[in-house]
Amino acid sequence: MFIPQIYAVALAMMILSMLCWGSWANSYKLCKDWRFELFYWDYVWGILLIAVLMGLTLGRTDPSSMDSFFQNLGAADARHLTYAFLGGVVFNLANILIVAAIAIAGLAVAFPVGIGLALVIGSILNYLITPKGNPLLLFGGVALVCVAIVLDALAYRKISLDVKVSRKGIVLSLLGGVGMGLFYPFVATAIKGENHLGPYTVAFVFALGILVCNIPLNYAVMRRPVSGPPVEMAAYLAGRGSLHLWGVLGGMIWGVGTISNFAASYAQMVGPATSYALGQGATMVGAIWGVFVWKEFRGAGPDVKRFLALMFVFFIVGLTCVALAPVVK
Repeated sequence: MFIPQIYAVALAMMILSMLCWGSWANSYKLCKDWRFELFYWDYVWGILLIAVLMGLTLGRTDPSSMDSFFQNLGAADARHLTYAFLGGVVFNLANILIVAAIAIAGLAVAFPVGIGLALVIGSILNYLITPKGNPLLLFGGVALVCVAIVLDALAYRKISLDVKVSRKGIVLSLLGGVGMGLFYPFVATAIKGENHLGPYTVAFVFALGILVCNIPLNYAVMRRPVSGPPVEMAAYLAGRGSLHLWGVLGGMIWGVGTISNFAASYAQMVGPATSYALGQGATMVGAIWGVFVWKEFRGAGPDVKRFLALMFVFFIVGLTCVALAPVVK
C-alpha cells in the first residue's frame, strides 16, 4: 500500500485533506431546493465508493504484501475492526448535524464553529493516544485557531444585527463539532498495535460504519427534520440525475481527503494529532468558500470585514505552526 515516506509528501496529503474536507460541502450548495436529508444518501454512497476504489488501487500497490488491502483486512482482529466501524458511526452522527447546520446557517458559520471545535477536541485526544510532534507548536497552533473561531463568531454576531439569526444552526454546529472531534481517536486506535488496520482498510470499514448508521439515522431525520416539513423516500427516488451526481461527488471528495489524512497519519514522522489538526484547516477553506464565493456575509460593514480578515490571519498562522510540529524538535 502507498504510505508517504518523506514529510514533504505527507504534508501534501494533509493539505489535500484540508482542501477536500473544506470543499465537499459546495456540492450540496449546488443542489438548490434539494433537501440535505436527500443529498446525504448519495453523499454516503460516494464515501463508500471512493473507499473501495482507493483500497483496490493505492491499497494494493504490492498485492503480495501482508499490508495489502485484502491481506490486511483479513489479518485484523475484531477489536481494531470494531474501532474503525465505531469511528464511522460517530462521524456520521456528527456530520449529519454539520450538514443540517450548513443548510440553516451557511458554510461561513457551520464550518468555523463546528469543525473548529472538532479541531480542539480531536487534536487533544489524538495526541494522548499517539504523542507525536512538537506539543508547543501543535497546541499553540490549535490555540491560534481557537482565536480564529471566536473572531468568526464575533463577525457573525455583528452581521446578525441586520440579518435573521438561526440559533438552531449554531447549536447544531456546536453539537456536530463535539462529535466530529470524537471520531478520529477511534481511527487512531484502529491503526496502532498488533493486528491493526492500515489506512485503506480502516477507511473501508469506517465507510461501512457510516453506511450502517446512516440508514436508520437519516430516515429518522427525514421523518422529524430539523427544518421544514417531513420528506419521503419517494422524493429521493424522483430526484434528477444531476442532484444524485452532486451528492456522490461530494462524498467522493470528502473520502479522498479522509483517506489522504489517514495515510499521512499512518506515516511514522507525522502521527494522528498533527494529521487531524492540519486537515481541519478545512475550517478556513470552508469559510473562504462561504465568504468569497457564496457571499454569505454580503452587505457586511467594515467591522465585520476586519473580524473576518483577522480570522483568516489567525487560521493561517495557527495551521503553519501545526504543519511545523512534526519537523521541529
